[in-house]
Amino acid sequence: MFEGFRIERIPAGEAEINARVGGSGPPLLLLHGYPQTHVMWRKVAAPLAGRFTVVAPDLRGYGDSGKPPGLPDHANYSKRAMARDQVEVMRALGFERFAVAGHDRGGRVAHRMALDHPAAVARLAVLDIIPTRTMYARTDRTFAKAYYHWFFLIQQAPFPERLIGADPEAYLRHHMGDRYAGLAPFEPDGWPEYLRCFRDPTTIHATCEDYRAAESVDLAHDEADFGRRRVECPLLALWGKYGVIERCFDALADWREYAADVRGRALDCGHYLAEERPAETAAALLEFFA
Repeated sequence: MFEGFRIERIPAGEAEINARVGGSGPPLLLLHGYPQTHVMWRKVAAPLAGRFTVVAPDLRGYGDSGKPPGLPDHANYSKRAMARDQVEVMRALGFERFAVAGHDRGGRVAHRMALDHPAAVARLAVLDIIPTRTMYARTDRTFAKAYYHWFFLIQQAPFPERLIGADPEAYLRHHMGDRYAGLAPFEPDGWPEYLRCFRDPTTIHATCEDYRAAESVDLAHDEADFGRRRVECPLLALWGKYGVIERCFDALADWREYAADVRGRALDCGHYLAEERPAETAAALLEFFA
């Protein structure tokens, strides 16, 4: 995986960030989702690296990045803190302004980054999400059933940590395999890496903290910004035709409540765009960022 890329370990505040860096050209930051790592970009990294300097880090709390214990208010796993990590990573690599694409949790970090650091973010692509505030506000039976983990992971520590930690592989197989494409998109090389990282109890705790922050401090930040600050850079929304975003929301209309310049479409896949439809995902990103 990631042929020609190098591994960097970059201090960013209280968490050292693990990242793959490769390619040449304008900088492009790729942020992964839950419960994965930067390895989710392995199928699209090469075509993107032909046009861009690609930086694919593990988010704070994930993969081989630092995993500080959660604070009582969960603020050190807020998307504000996680976005700040990645801005510091890009600055350490010499990039003050860059494009960013984020899937799932990485998309939420990228959304916050575009609001808090508008001078840094030139273009933003979000994969299979709409804003956290909207998703919580419109929760219904269909959404709650499909995204049960949003409500399970936010329970007070250490309850979800203990349940997941009893059999991390069974949990991961259910969470990732019980979607449109099953486990096939992660074989043969992605799944072992996801499982390796997720067997670490500190990863389980940190990723629960990510969701606890989303339901508390992140929502407070989002409410403070709504109607006052918008994403001003161009925004591309991509989502899976067979996923929850398609079933429960109107992605383009919902993003236009938060961003000034929105375009996008559904791809013929489920939640894991970059692994289920890597060629189409890479082509859409290349067209948008170029």
